[in-house]
Amino acid sequence: MTTEHLTHFDATGQAHMVDVGAKAETHRIALATGSIRMKPETLAIIMSGTAKKGDVLGIARIAAIMASKRTSDLIPLCHPLALTRVAVEFETDEANASVHCKAQVETYGKTGVEMEALTAVQVGLLTVYDMCKAVDRGMVMSNIRVTEKHGGKSGDWSATS
Repeated sequence: MTTEHLTHFDATGQAHMVDVGAKAETHRIALATGSIRMKPETLAIIMSGTAKKGDVLGIARIAAIMASKRTSDLIPLCHPLALTRVAVEFETDEANASVHCKAQVETYGKTGVEMEALTAVQVGLLTVYDMCKAVDRGMVMSNIRVTEKHGGKSGDWSATS
């Protein structure tokens, strides 16, 4: 693949912010997921609500939402977007000693919200790590990916299709 196929590079190969001015405003939705694996004892602390720093998943949810709103501050060529909805869910998985995170981000605009959904998931999982690292420094984040996107010129996409 050459740089002519990558939208963040101009004809000379220089990085630039994509011009979305002529694009239509549509309802844009992106879903992203990811997981963090840990010791069973660490998951038990999260589930019991006895972590020394407080409600791990509640704080991680707020961190994820806040991060999604700051994506353009973190990723250099992302457009700042007015998000209309950010929903973050965490699910504990005792069988795999893991916490799974799912973020759904929405806007009405000229560009998609995949990066905002990915940022929400990653920062949510990073917050779980931060709050539990005193008891488990070996936690591993994995499978962070966009699972669906809706809206825009390219329409709908699903990781399962």
